[in-house]
Amino acid sequence: MLGVLSIHRLPYPSRSFDMAHCARCLVPWTAHDGLYLLEIDRVLRPGGYWVLSGPPISWRSLYKGWGRTREDLAAEQKAIEDLAKRLCWRKVAEKGTIAVWQKATNHIHCAKKAKMLKSPSFCSGTDSDNAWYEKMELCITPLPKVEVIDDVAGGAVEKWPRRQNAVPPRITTGSIEGMTVEIYNHDNMLWNKRVSHYGAYFNTLAQGNYRNIMDMNAGLGGFAAALLKYPVWVMNVVPAVGTNNTLGIIYERGLIGTYMDWCEAFSTYPRTYDLIHANGIFSLYMDKCDILDILLEMDRILRPEGAAIIRDHADVIWKVERAAEQLSWQSRIVNSEGGPFDPEKLLIVDNSVAALVKQK
Repeated sequence: MLGVLSIHRLPYPSRSFDMAHCARCLVPWTAHDGLYLLEIDRVLRPGGYWVLSGPPISWRSLYKGWGRTREDLAAEQKAIEDLAKRLCWRKVAEKGTIAVWQKATNHIHCAKKAKMLKSPSFCSGTDSDNAWYEKMELCITPLPKVEVIDDVAGGAVEKWPRRQNAVPPRITTGSIEGMTVEIYNHDNMLWNKRVSHYGAYFNTLAQGNYRNIMDMNAGLGGFAAALLKYPVWVMNVVPAVGTNNTLGIIYERGLIGTYMDWCEAFSTYPRTYDLIHANGIFSLYMDKCDILDILLEMDRILRPEGAAIIRDHADVIWKVERAAEQLSWQSRIVNSEGGPFDPEKLLIVDNSVAALVKQK
């Protein structure tokens, strides 16, 4: 993905990443009262790491090559160190041109020392997971409260690979309304069944023909989790117009993803993905933008010979098929795993050379 630190939050929920790495990224971390580092703090998991590589780290031996004065670089590093301390981060290592800080696992000590450290105030009144066109804030994103100093705020996640199917803390703690362990487990079983059915149309998944995959409406990440036995990775997209903000759950499963409005262009290069999965997307956006607009964006980010699985209600699938003909896609409508009487149908798009030869 392409992105920039400006005025809006990064398109990820709070407590998403185990590590954030900046290598000579030239971000003015202490500018605007530390706004950008406050945003990194928001997206880091409790106990997560921030790695800074390049200027001003190790300025004493490298300042001449960087074309800056010793005093300037020393002041910049001191300001970063001071800001990190006020965020309740702990510096754990510095070697060569690399320095590493660790975020606290909870905010018990931080809340007590806030006045002494002159820390930014804690944010209040906003949902820290909302990140689609939400402006950054000059405040520390509060971690979920804990009772014991050794507890991990929000709940500890399992180690990989157990993490992919373990019940995420956002579900076990009841922080997402209407989401239960039973719903989560049923969703996993459902997507394992669906992916098995997809294998009848894409039997080369295990051979590495498809590497970069996108799920345009990822839900709980069940589609991506069901694919983990294959040599693929999945970009899980949670539409900003959806009713359930499930992206935090996806990250707690050890998967990755982003928020998106599919009436806009996706922030990536053309020809990025080998296969795109679209579950219910066209129903979701039926009254928001034209079917062809979404298909054109899918076409832009699909690689030549790319494929797509479009899943939706039968009446919607017929409309999508007619629009897809304008793009010269090789597509066909097939039954879902529920059989011919299931109200959902699949539009299988396969633009590979093999599919073209077979069709001829």
